[in-house]
Amino acid sequence: MKYAAKRLSFPSAILAGLALLAAGSAAAQGSTAGGAEKQASRQPDCATAWNPVTPYMAGSVVSRGGVNYAAAFWTQGNAPEQGQAWQSGKRCRPAAQAKAADHDANFPPNTLKFLKANTGLDGEQWDNIMKLVNKPEQDSLEWTKFYGYCEDIKDKRGYTIGIFGATTGGSNDEGPDGPTLFKEFDASSGASNPSIAGGLARAGVHGSMQGKILKISDSAKVFCDKIGGLQNNPAWRDAMWNTFYKVYIQYSVQQARQRGFSSALTIGSFVDTALNQGAAGDSGTLQGLLSRSGNSSDEKTFMTSFYAQRSKIVDTNHYNQPPNGKNRVKQWSTLLNQGETDLKNADAAVQKVTDWEMK
Repeated sequence: MKYAAKRLSFPSAILAGLALLAAGSAAAQGSTAGGAEKQASRQPDCATAWNPVTPYMAGSVVSRGGVNYAAAFWTQGNAPEQGQAWQSGKRCRPAAQAKAADHDANFPPNTLKFLKANTGLDGEQWDNIMKLVNKPEQDSLEWTKFYGYCEDIKDKRGYTIGIFGATTGGSNDEGPDGPTLFKEFDASSGASNPSIAGGLARAGVHGSMQGKILKISDSAKVFCDKIGGLQNNPAWRDAMWNTFYKVYIQYSVQQARQRGFSSALTIGSFVDTALNQGAAGDSGTLQGLLSRSGNSSDEKTFMTSFYAQRSKIVDTNHYNQPPNGKNRVKQWSTLLNQGETDLKNADAAVQKVTDWEMK
């Protein structure tokens, strides 16, 4: 959805953003000797990718299409290349080209150990899964920056929170996972008898359960500011992964294994479906899709059918805004056809299949 730019006074914050662009421009200047490869190595790293639903304050720096931009004033939904609120800088170097990723470093040590023991997948594989998940969720591969994400995206599911999009619930989500997240936060913070209310209190927010829905009584700004403040909180990160595992990952791994499948790509595909459309329940959930995907014991045959079934509904029921859903599924199906099923040494392949534009 497009939003008109909201003009504010030109604050000093923009000077910092412009300074970053200027520094990037200077770094990219110089002799052309050495060709394109050397020129690329001189380019500044790209900032976090622009997200059409994220509000940006003056001075914010984002990247889009291999170019860094600085916001001149508050803006939301205005593509940087269209000008208006954005000051263009020089070309930048995608993060994937900056240096080889240290995949394990993206996980809390205990979480990494737990994931290896319970899913059979290592840090590199889970990091790639999370990149594939985060692209259609946040239009970014930098998933670790979204532990504190919070927004009401007007999909009738309440607030959407964190790295896997936990929700507080609404008319389109009557079995939300947000309540579990806050209970896990209370537990990870040391509570002997953890509760949803305890987790809310530790987060500094206010709300109550109305049936299965967690009704937040704070304003959107107050609530999301508090959640954003938990970005680097170790207990919050631990709670996020505990909830993610209990609600989505565990079921997805079970469904893969009972069919004789154990590849990172299949497990990741199931996890992506579960968190996007629900793990079990109606025909649109992972459970429902699996029931319509056939009984082949050949992993590629089964997954090809699964992707075909998911593509039929992935852009319906507020799951995704068309055509983002079909592109979401295409990421996984393309990797399957390329033989990248273990998601090892797959940085370039993941970068390529996620190089599509969110609508």
